[in-house]
Order: sequence, then structure tokens, then C-alpha cells
Amino acid sequence: MDEIIRDQLNRPLHDLRISVTDRCNFRCSYCMPAEVFGPDYAFLPKDQVLSFEEIERLANIFARLGVKKIRLTGGEPLLRQNLQDLIRKLVNINGITDIGLTTNGVFLSKHAESLYQAGLRRLNISLDALNDEVFQALNGRGVSSKIVLKGIDAALKAGFHIKINMVVQKGVNDQEIIPMARYFREKGVTLRFIEFMDVGNSNGWNFERVIPKKEIYHMLSQEFDLEPVDEAYFGEVAKRYKYKDKQAEIGFITSVSESFCTSCTRARISADGKLYTCLFAGKGFDLKSMLRNKSSNEFIQSQIISIWNHRNDRYSDERMSNGNAKKNKIEMSYIGG
Repeated sequence: MDEIIRDQLNRPLHDLRISVTDRCNFRCSYCMPAEVFGPDYAFLPKDQVLSFEEIERLANIFARLGVKKIRLTGGEPLLRQNLQDLIRKLVNINGITDIGLTTNGVFLSKHAESLYQAGLRRLNISLDALNDEVFQALNGRGVSSKIVLKGIDAALKAGFHIKINMVVQKGVNDQEIIPMARYFREKGVTLRFIEFMDVGNSNGWNFERVIPKKEIYHMLSQEFDLEPVDEAYFGEVAKRYKYKDKQAEIGFITSVSESFCTSCTRARISADGKLYTCLFAGKGFDLKSMLRNKSSNEFIQSQIISIWNHRNDRYSDERMSNGNAKKNKIEMSYIGG
């Protein structure tokens, strides 16, 4: 590692999330609502998406700037063919100590073993309900939760460390909070409750549909004995608790009710090679053009340093303080979670 860079709020750059595709097989209302991302929606042409070699090159540059963790996202990253080849490249990068992947789990039964053999060890799996009727309505494709649960079992069998992510919406799937907690508690798998966020421009967000961490915790504490878990590292997103009688944990992603902008160490690269310094950003910085114009690694590195040094994003703080919800935000399906 050559240097650690910091932004205007003295936040280091430790985490990099890389979207490998903007395509997804689901149409979840909070991310890719079907009325917006319909059959005629124009996804990125193949030649506009970063190649594995380009992703590897950028990951090496970011590692020299202090990045230790990489998470691969989408869209649905398992729609990208031969993803295990990219995993093999990334696990060999000096300085990268943790590589994860976020998926909806549908294709895990097919790919879990090959991903593990390639060196991937950590999965974040999105599952918003156990109840089939609720889950099918949420994913917009009528896919059964049983398919995802089968994928989770395949991933556990392969040896993965797994976290389940549940986006909670009032009046939509809040009745699934306790059943989800019971199920994954018995599995010994971490379950994280994510407050419904105003990502992108098309998910119809309003605060009335948000169930804050305090309410969810109250519901859970009526049934389970929970105790807090200390923060594992600076910038950890989830507020963590564990069951007193089990090894499993629960966590809360509280970007609406208890923002964590002041400790955000994450940068994001979209599938077409733009660098975003915030999940709620409206514009990115074009790294792909630098790669394809044969810019040197030193030049690209200097540009990334400049971008991060000028970073002052704190959207969730601003939303809480003045009710602001900027209109021109990048869609989550394009930038990843």
C-alpha cells in the first residue's frame, strides 16, 4: 500500500463496491420497479461494461490507496458469466483482505461451489420475506422464496459466511420480521434489517413506509433475549446484536433513523466504470475512459486521490437535518447496494 487517503471529513477510503452488471432477474419495488425497468428498458451494451481485466486493474490501484475490502454487486452479479474468473483475479491482489458478493440467491444452487473454489468466502444474500405470496409480490417476478432458501443452503454447505439482508417496509413485509428472525436464528445465520431508503428516483420512497431500527428492535426484544455486540472496525455499517442463547446475530442498517455518514469509508464503481463517492450521488467520475484511453496507473491513481480528497458527501445527515431528498440520484441497480 502506497498511502491512505482521506476526504474533507477525514474519512479514509477502505471499502470498494464494484457493480459487475446493471441487469437483474428481479424487479424489486425498492430497487428496480417493473413499471420503470420494463421489457423495453435499455440496459448497458456489453461493450460499455467494464471487463474483468479493467476491474482487476482498478482494484489494484484502489488497494494501493488503502482499500482493504471489495464487494461485488449488480444488478444481480451472478448474471455476469464466468464471475469466478474475476474472483480468482481479485483474491490475489496485495492488500485486499476481504472479498464479498451481494446476490439475490437465485443462482447460488448452481454457482456456490465454483465461487467458493475460486476464493470467495463471504455472501450477502437479499431476502425480504419467507412467505411465498409476500416474497413473490416483492421480487416482481413471482419467484418463490424456496428457491432462495435452497441457494442459501447450498452456500452454507459450500462453506460460505453468510449475512441475510431484509429491506423492511411498513405495511408491505413487516409481518415477516419475527418469522425471518426465528428461521435464521435456528440456522445460525446473521440477519440484517435494512431501513427502507430513498435510493434512486423511482422507488416511491416516503418516510411513512420506514420502520426505524428502534421499532424493529422493540418487536424482536418481545420474543428474544438480545445483547449488543461491539463494533468490529471503524466504518462498520450494521449496529449488531446477538441472541444470548444462540451464536447467530442480527444487525440493523439505519441510514434513515440513525445515519452513519461520518464514518463512511465506501466508494462505488458502476458497471460502466464510473466512480461514485456516495450511494445517493447524482453523478460519477468516468474511470472507464481513462482505462480505455491508455492512461497510466499513476495518472488514474492521482485522479482518484483528487476525487476522494474533495469528497464531502453526507446525504443521510442532510436528509435527517432538513428533510432534503435530492431528486437526481443514481439508481441502486446501476451502482449496487
